[in-house]
Amino acid sequence: MDHFLRRLEEYRNREKSLEWEGTFIDYLDIVKKNPRVAQTAHSRVYDMIIKDGVSTDSQGNKKYHFFTKELFGLDQAITRLVEEYFHSAARRLDVRKRVLLLMGPVSGGKSTIVTLLKKGLEKYSMTDEGAVYAIKGCPMHEQPLNLIPEELRPEFEQEFGVKIEGKLCPSCRFRLKEEFNGRIEDVPVKRIILSEDERVGIGTFSPSDPKSQDIADLTGSIDFSTITEYGSESDPRAYRFDGELNKANRGLMEFQEMLKCDEKFLWNLLSLTQEGNFKAGRFALISADEVIVAHTNEAEYKAFIANKKNEALQSRIIVMPIPYNLSVTEEERIYKKLIGQSDLAHIHIAPHSLRAAAIFSILTRLKESKKVDLLTKMRLYDGEVVEGSKDIDVDELRNEHLDEGMSGIDPRYVINRISSALIKTETNFINALDILRSLKDGLDQHPSITPEQREKYLHFISIARKEYDEIAKKEVQKAFVYSYEESAETLMENYLDNVEAYCNWNKIRDPITGEELEPDEKLMRSIEEQIGISENAKKAFREEILIRISAYARKGKKFDYKQHPRLREAIQKKLFADLKDVVKITTSTKNPDENQLKKINEVINRLVTEYGYTPASANELLRYVGSLLNR
Repeated sequence: MDHFLRRLEEYRNREKSLEWEGTFIDYLDIVKKNPRVAQTAHSRVYDMIIKDGVSTDSQGNKKYHFFTKELFGLDQAITRLVEEYFHSAARRLDVRKRVLLLMGPVSGGKSTIVTLLKKGLEKYSMTDEGAVYAIKGCPMHEQPLNLIPEELRPEFEQEFGVKIEGKLCPSCRFRLKEEFNGRIEDVPVKRIILSEDERVGIGTFSPSDPKSQDIADLTGSIDFSTITEYGSESDPRAYRFDGELNKANRGLMEFQEMLKCDEKFLWNLLSLTQEGNFKAGRFALISADEVIVAHTNEAEYKAFIANKKNEALQSRIIVMPIPYNLSVTEEERIYKKLIGQSDLAHIHIAPHSLRAAAIFSILTRLKESKKVDLLTKMRLYDGEVVEGSKDIDVDELRNEHLDEGMSGIDPRYVINRISSALIKTETNFINALDILRSLKDGLDQHPSITPEQREKYLHFISIARKEYDEIAKKEVQKAFVYSYEESAETLMENYLDNVEAYCNWNKIRDPITGEELEPDEKLMRSIEEQIGISENAKKAFREEILIRISAYARKGKKFDYKQHPRLREAIQKKLFADLKDVVKITTSTKNPDENQLKKINEVINRLVTEYGYTPASANELLRYVGSLLNR
């Protein structure tokens, strides 16, 4: 309790420390020391994104850390968004005079991108780098530099290195004349914190019934209660500058489902985007510095561009496609994030279960390729090294279908079906089969799936099941092999002895009879074939192993097959193949003997301690793999 109260006090003190008030002259001192405080809204958003850092993954994709905590598998779309729009707009290039339209399928991440930008701006405005200052009392949080007369601005720009573009809003123009007698030096300035809740620098417009929705929602409205007092509708004191476009000044304006809006609401964007101003009431054009972000789906966008009446607005839009994620690993992360936010996070989901669901989802989103089958394409997109596909350029695969990822199963559907499986479980855990079964059952209830699509999706569920079967067998294989660690070491030493003799054109001496024998080709091939080493490639593979052994020997180290991923996989597969009968008997025996029971417990313990299973889900896995091996 005391700790929480202390934290509450610290929070209030931090809020208070952000408060600042002074005159216009005081503000000029701040601008002189740090011209960045007078940056445009687009520049502020770009700086905010860059501040969190940028890295490059193993496939050469840029990752903007600002987005990576919430968005997965959209690196290419995000990179294009940041570099082609925000970076250019921050440098005052013409793209800042465009509406940014995020276009993509449902549940693809469009709203999340906008939410991250809005929340990010709120936090960034609390930092020294992102500080925002405005004329105190201005309903539009006016940039104080707009007070400087037009004819003095070139001189100011030369001295301060800051360009001024906006004009005073009607309210500030009136106050400057009537309240401060034209003395801009005396106009009060304060620091503001951007906030969607407080309607400071962040606005949101959502379409509703066009018959009842008023344009005042965007541009403000006349305050009829003051008309008799001030005598004119063109008096700024008789007007509420509280529309979303007014309040979003200095920050970001979101148009939710923009193309559902009535035309009259979109007309305001024509001058706002190109000239940086909009019309409100009986006033001259009002300046506004704000990033306009909208989002819509592909069908509505196609209908919009088909209408010739929309050509003027269409030319003022930059469309950024936001497709579905196409990486299985990243799709898993999406599901983990969403499930982790629920009250069912305590229910155990067996390892690889979400991967099985992700495999199904990604397959529905991929387009057929002339170069590879869908499964290989899926693996390549996930960054896997696929045997026989070394010469395939992944970027070329992506460019085969520029609309890839714009259709398929959306993450919401999959999460809904996983949730259904979690709710129905009576064992306090679910596995891949539970999830795939739930996905299958839900296809009949999906509102937009045609009978043809249903058959196709059932086929993808079948593929995901087969992929999981292989994963499950490998999981048990590894657990069993570790229980036979000594056997693996012996098999490896035997293999390496034969490889060394083969590469050096020597013979092997039998440890028992002392007889000199040719290298055991059958043994070596039985191991190499486990990982698809062809007859033509065997020599190169063996020589590479020998070079690795020699390199370790020169450093005084002993070669460990576990440090060579492909050799480790080959040894494990070979040993598992030899142990398959043991696994069959051990996992399927209803009344195991003492030795079998001991082995089962060893394997279950390893599955629990090293692979993330619970005892119950590990037991279920063993039973399932046993049934697979006995088919």
